[in-house]
Amino acid sequence: MPYRAEELRKDIAELESLEKQCGRQKTKDILSIEIRKLVQELQRLEDNNRAGPTPSASNSVRTSNKRYKVKLNNYAWDQSDKFVKFYVTLKNVQTIPPDSIRCEFKPKCVELTVTGLDNKDYVFTINNLLKPIKPEQSNWRVKADMVVLKAAKEEHVNWSHVTEWEKKSADLQKIDKDVDKMDDPTEGLMSLMQKMYEKGDDNMKRTIAKAWTESQDKQKMPF
Repeated sequence: MPYRAEELRKDIAELESLEKQCGRQKTKDILSIEIRKLVQELQRLEDNNRAGPTPSASNSVRTSNKRYKVKLNNYAWDQSDKFVKFYVTLKNVQTIPPDSIRCEFKPKCVELTVTGLDNKDYVFTINNLLKPIKPEQSNWRVKADMVVLKAAKEEHVNWSHVTEWEKKSADLQKIDKDVDKMDDPTEGLMSLMQKMYEKGDDNMKRTIAKAWTESQDKQKMPF
């Protein structure tokens, strides 16, 4: 049993290391699910072995008290004119001390940390928010089995998506559908890319310019 528990801990540590290095959100989500499965398996194994502290088992008992970090990915959200609200479900979160719950707001990021809940530490993070927020006017509230984060909007405008990545992904999908409907997909794609270039931010313009240059090199077509 001790050997199995040690192997699980090594697997968890290695998966957490891989998760930190991943750039793709889908890959991070897959690794996060696997980490949670292993943490639950390890917890069950340790619960079965915890028959009571004895001198020979003291080291095992101390090890079982180690907390593991769990990344939260699921949430719901809505908005008003002034706030974007995130609803993070976490069973029994209202039962732990208030100082075990902390939320940090940055202009383009929100991070919730919950420590010591059922012998685990939970982290919920959203990076690259669609628009800037006002950290000093943002707040959070603990409810039954839930933490509600209220991010104050810098501009009182409607958010179509939560993050920049989600917005760009949706725009690209729309382009694919629009191109499929056109009689001349090549000409239509060039027109749509030009519109995106004119309306996009600096990162979008660099991406489109690079794609267009590569297309020229391959197809020997004029800009």
